[in-house]
Amino acid sequence: MHVIGGTASTALAERVSRELGNAPFAIPFIKRFPDGEMYVRVGGRMEGDEVVIVQSTRTDSDLLELLLLEDAVREAGARRIMVVVPYFGYARQDRLFFPGEPVSARALCRHVELDADAVITVDLHSAQTLAHFTKPAFEASGIPAIARLLRERPTDVLVSPDRGGIERVRRMSQLLDKPWFALEKRRIDSEHVELSLPASDAVPVRGKQVVLVDDVITTGGTIVEASKLLKSEGAGAISAACTHGLFLRDAFERIKAVTDEVYSTDTLGNPAEKASVAPDIAAILRRQVPS
Repeated sequence: MHVIGGTASTALAERVSRELGNAPFAIPFIKRFPDGEMYVRVGGRMEGDEVVIVQSTRTDSDLLELLLLEDAVREAGARRIMVVVPYFGYARQDRLFFPGEPVSARALCRHVELDADAVITVDLHSAQTLAHFTKPAFEASGIPAIARLLRERPTDVLVSPDRGGIERVRRMSQLLDKPWFALEKRRIDSEHVELSLPASDAVPVRGKQVVLVDDVITTGGTIVEASKLLKSEGAGAISAACTHGLFLRDAFERIKAVTDEVYSTDTLGNPAEKASVAPDIAAILRRQVPS
């Protein structure tokens, strides 16, 4: 099995190759022509081989690179191509909201799988996105990676910043054997929210080491407001943990200003990257490759 790391996921791809018993690892040659078009070349012999391409698609350029890599690997004679998209861009538009819109998640699933035999991603915005694939598709979870990290850190209480993350924080609590609760959230606009403690049965946070658990941190508005609320309730220390750390604009700095630690997995390169999903991706890959 060969592992190829796209420019958006080079470090994670190398970790996946190590998890697969130091499978051969390669970085493709990428350049831009004077007119702006992208050029991609993969090296090495791949005839009849299993090839894994690892590339997040945060930007349009990342997506184009992935599609070209798939075609290049197929042209190089790969017998089977497994595409790993740790962060799957455009997944938030997973249904039609207004007439004339595309269902972007569905469109991207169709294109990503064209030259793939199987697709693996991590913590999709909506589980129903998997249904848009017509080829085998699998979703790894970032929860075990964060749990492995938190086992080494002082943790008393787990908190979801909204009720939409209840299953996520509940699973984390099972792995760590820690109490949890979810905040109540009312969205004001795309960057501002209003949060409150649950009406009853809230786990006390005074003097506790509290960890906010989310799937993705984008602008940081929800995490900042949640941290302020928990501080006002007397929390001893507050950490924020997520699978995908986008941290747009000054989000990371604003979160750092109101928390003690910020953790994310390595699906996207960022200053909070402290946990790896490589073992979880490798476990799925091993199940898909006949021994």
